Amino acid sequence: MCLAIPVQIESIEDEFTAIANIGGLRKQINISLVDDLKVGEYVILHVGFALKKLDEAEALKTLAMFAEMGINLNDELESDVSETPVSDEVSR
Repeated sequence: MCLAIPVQIESIEDEFTAIANIGGLRKQINISLVDDLKVGEYVILHVGFALKKLDEAEALKTLAMFAEMGINLNDELESDVSETPVSDEVSR
């Protein structure tokens, strides 16, 4: 299944990449399509790209709806995340 999901920005590596928290998983994502992004903000993520900012209330509401529908984002993202893991010590 291919979903666009809300994720929270954990750290910003450079103008093109950031580390996102995706249901407890950490993944490097491309942020080149989003301007003025800050740590702690939420974005819509699709195929590794942040598409736009999303306010926290809307992000949490969307994540709750996924949970109510029985969609486990960790299962959906498992193969993608395992291909590009991010260690605890990310190089800058």
